[in-house]
Amino acid sequence: MIKINKKYMGILFIILSAFCFALMNVFVRLAGDVPTIQKSFFRNLISLIFAFIVLQRNHIPMGWNKGNLKFHIIRATCGTLGILCNFYAVDHMMISDASMLNKMSPFFAVIFSFLFLKEKVSVLQTTLIITAFAGSLFIIKPTFIGMELLPAVIGFLGGMGAGAAYTTVRYLGQKGEKGPFIVFFFSAFSCIATLPYLILNFKPMSAKQLLFLMLAGLAASGGQFSITAAYRHSPAKEISVYDYSQIVFSALLGVIIFGQIPDMYSFIGYFVIIFAAVAMFIYNKKKT
Repeated sequence: MIKINKKYMGILFIILSAFCFALMNVFVRLAGDVPTIQKSFFRNLISLIFAFIVLQRNHIPMGWNKGNLKFHIIRATCGTLGILCNFYAVDHMMISDASMLNKMSPFFAVIFSFLFLKEKVSVLQTTLIITAFAGSLFIIKPTFIGMELLPAVIGFLGGMGAGAAYTTVRYLGQKGEKGPFIVFFFSAFSCIATLPYLILNFKPMSAKQLLFLMLAGLAASGGQFSITAAYRHSPAKEISVYDYSQIVFSALLGVIIFGQIPDMYSFIGYFVIIFAAVAMFIYNKKKT
């Protein structure tokens, strides 16, 4: 009975995380014509503050284990690029499409785990990765006409950056690094990396725009802590597929707030990618 309750708690937390990240994208879009890098800075600044508070409350040392610095830098670099690409996509295409392209990250994580962590990839996993990539083409719609292709490709690259970041997080976790410090290092790195642009090209914001960026940061922090709580209650193989509920939240919020209705090709892409994700989820669960 306890196991069932823990599993349900894990599912609840991961769905809450998905809702928080969908809200983050909405607030980023509502912030308007603020430069993407400026949006990223304020989003990560809030996450940095929250991560620092968690480190202090739990008495976690603010330092990395020997030999892990370069992997923290790789994780932070990939994560920063992933966020910048995701925010650009959110600003220039439908929120549900941008969210789905970002959800290509688990498939890229499998690829990078094979390349860098030497984890085996089965024929079925390879087939599902190719299937998910095919599904993404329905969302990207590579007609090479006009500028609509650019944000879709950038959103796709954002999913790749996130996948690389998750792979490195997995490695750091195996090397004994604490989750809150990984988040703190990433947030601090991202803020420092984007600060020069902010100083040289800062665009004045209205109080409303600043509020939306603060809310985006709070939503992102809620998402990060919720997904951490989810995986504390249940293993990834049992609950990870529920993370795709973010697409449902994003689509609903996109329709309600922005009047965005995905076209038929996007819906086909959603179905194909979610099908591949569910199949990967079932395969991993049976394998373990």
